Amino acid sequence: MTTDTYTQPSMFDLWRQNHYLYKDKYTTHQTSYIENLLPEIAVQLNVYEVLDILQRRFGNDILQRAIDPNRGIESPVGHFNNSEWLKKSNMVGINVRTIGNFFNVIKYALTIPKSQDSIHLLPIWEPGVVGSLYGMTSFNINPEFFSHELVAAIPTLNTIEKQLKFVVNILHVMGKSVGMDVIPHTDRFSEMVIAYPRFFEWVRRVGGRITSNSESIYREVEEIIWHYLGRNGTANGTPISYSKNTLFSPDIPILSDAQRLEIIFGHKDDFQGRLRRRVELMHEMIYQGYETLPMTMAPPYRGLHINADEFVIDENGNRWYTYEFDEPQAMSRVFGPLARYKFFHSKDDNSNWELDFENPNKYAWAYFCEKVYDCQKTYNLDFMRGDMAHVQPRPTGVPKQPDEFYDPLMAVKRYVQKHGVKHFGFFAETFLVEPDFMGYGDEFDHLEAIDADSTLGDLQSSVVGSTDFMERFTKYLKLLQSRNFAPNFTVMTADKDDPRFDEFYRTANHFRFFVSLFLTDMPSYVGLGFETRNLHLERGKNEEYTKLYVFSIRDDNERDKVTHGPFIWGKNHHQFYVFQHLHTLAENIWDEIKGRKVRWLLEPNEHQKLMIWTLQDNPKYIFVANIDARNGIDENLLREKTFNHPLHLMYSTGPYSQQHECRVYCLAE
Repeated sequence: MTTDTYTQPSMFDLWRQNHYLYKDKYTTHQTSYIENLLPEIAVQLNVYEVLDILQRRFGNDILQRAIDPNRGIESPVGHFNNSEWLKKSNMVGINVRTIGNFFNVIKYALTIPKSQDSIHLLPIWEPGVVGSLYGMTSFNINPEFFSHELVAAIPTLNTIEKQLKFVVNILHVMGKSVGMDVIPHTDRFSEMVIAYPRFFEWVRRVGGRITSNSESIYREVEEIIWHYLGRNGTANGTPISYSKNTLFSPDIPILSDAQRLEIIFGHKDDFQGRLRRRVELMHEMIYQGYETLPMTMAPPYRGLHINADEFVIDENGNRWYTYEFDEPQAMSRVFGPLARYKFFHSKDDNSNWELDFENPNKYAWAYFCEKVYDCQKTYNLDFMRGDMAHVQPRPTGVPKQPDEFYDPLMAVKRYVQKHGVKHFGFFAETFLVEPDFMGYGDEFDHLEAIDADSTLGDLQSSVVGSTDFMERFTKYLKLLQSRNFAPNFTVMTADKDDPRFDEFYRTANHFRFFVSLFLTDMPSYVGLGFETRNLHLERGKNEEYTKLYVFSIRDDNERDKVTHGPFIWGKNHHQFYVFQHLHTLAENIWDEIKGRKVRWLLEPNEHQKLMIWTLQDNPKYIFVANIDARNGIDENLLREKTFNHPLHLMYSTGPYSQQHECRVYCLAE
């Protein structure tokens, strides 16, 4: 089969003419996905049509179990005794905001075949400043993801929590593992910051100058909150029959987390009331000169000052100054809208901006681990994407024997597994760069120290065949064999679907997708929208990039980031058509090749751009992928590396490949 065998029809016409056939093949288990269903059509399917499709495929009893919040569905990876499964998973990342609501995740999943077996949901929490999904303001599920059409069809699914449980249940029925983002930071004035001031770092400033960064400033912040409650009363109307220390001290667990939040902010369903209280408290603190220390990335992590000449004034008249490093390095970044948990106490009352890694803030660790586990347990999630997993702030590098307080993401994974979820996996956000660049010490050692199962890597940030691409890819192949973590063959991520990175996806997209499926012992990651992404020979509209929906910016002064209206799906239907052929090929042979170890017949390196492989214990199929944009496949070399064995061509990308041709052969009898 070659992609040029047929004249490509209109994908819309193909669906209109044959949709009953495609749906019947899915509901009768002939396919693991609905063929030729464009994502933009999928998310428009009627709720009753989707429920009918699910009922016909899985049966009414399974559907009823998925609806019942007290019953749940077992995960397809729940039987594993460890998280090794994640090292060979082909993952799809979904920013729910691009498709509107949780129920639309199910619709989109109808387009995803069994060869892509994991779903990563970008942050699902209530967002804070600029609506950033990565600036969570509480551990409540984001109410903007509520589906009104789903509750109209199934009235018992009348809360965002019930809808998320239902969606995870259905994804599990569909054979997908499901993961969440775990974020070791919050919005700068999140509910967590105000309810637990001692779990974060604070500064006191006068104008554009820091006057104190003492370890103990949190006590002054607690006093402000206590006086606010004295003047305004508790949010839930209960009398204050306890001391300030009882309210704030983790040593005295008289109040549960839910009770503490209700006292300060109100019931979690009262969104406007909680927001009003939080903003009032934020204003009190800012007025008196207190704010959280901004989160930082990359060495040196510590040592900040305020640039008094750079600030923004928000709609409430608050002045937010820019923080800068005293001694910045190449990747040093300050994220003003965010605050990282204070996982370690400081040395000498923070007089020299030094953390005391021998003195962990144990209550903060316990709180963070417990909140993530609560979510995992509630929604039966299978893995986490550890955000900012590259953070390693110890100037001395990775310890030879890291202790239990080495890294908070590591602690979360171990905590969840210790509580019985042995299969819970850890997909780490690191970029596999040189030592002391994104974090102190060797990043490979760091990944092993934090028990990461797989890592994102940075293969998506280069043009296929370029020097950068070849160096990274060959390095990842070596790491796959020599380290305990598995680098991903990453195709595209939500944070790289951005106008700045258009160049990476103008050529060889079929090559990326081919390798992501058929290099079966390396995990892969691809973000929603890649299948129809426009080539963007010229910059597209903001609404065509999923990265810009990580935020929710409506300020027209931010012209490069502001979005007006919903995400616009790409119209690259030719690419979608080619990917459908790849899905069909994978569908036919997947049970024979899934997860098998690769045996290289011709392994790529910085100079060798033809790659040929088979499977170590089942050499029935030969996979060929050409990375060279200038030269086609060397047929003589191909024959030599396959020992002149007669081969039957099963698939070729053909002329569409523009030299980046990919083929699959079957050994002839």
